[in-house]
Amino acid sequence: MGIYTLFSILVLMACILLILIVLVQNSKGGGLAANFTGSTQVMGVRKTADFLEKATWTLAGCLLFFSLLASATIPRGNDAKRSIIEEQIDNAIDPTTIPNLPTATPEQDEPTGGGE
Repeated sequence: MGIYTLFSILVLMACILLILIVLVQNSKGGGLAANFTGSTQVMGVRKTADFLEKATWTLAGCLLFFSLLASATIPRGNDAKRSIIEEQIDNAIDPTTIPNLPTATPEQDEPTGGGE
C-alpha cells in the first residue's frame, strides 16, 4: 500500500468523523449535550459542548494536514506519457521565423540562333 493511499484513507476517515461530530452538535444547545442534564454526570452539558467543539477543530485541522500530505505524495511516474497539448506545443513551428521556401532559379539558356 502506497503512502498516497494511506493519506487518502486518513482524509476519508477524518471527513467521516467530522461529519458525525458536526451532526451530533446542535446550534441551539441541544444535540448530544442535551442528554447530559444531570449535575452528577462526569461530563456536564458545558464539558460535552467543549469536547465537541475541540473535536471539530482538531478534525478540521487533521483534514487540512492530511489533504496537504496526500497532495504532496501523489504518485507521478517518470515514464508517464506527456499530454497531447504539451507535445503539440513542443512540435509547433515558430511563427516568427521567416519560412525558407525553395526558390527556383530559371536556367539561363543561351538563345540559339535559328536558321543557320
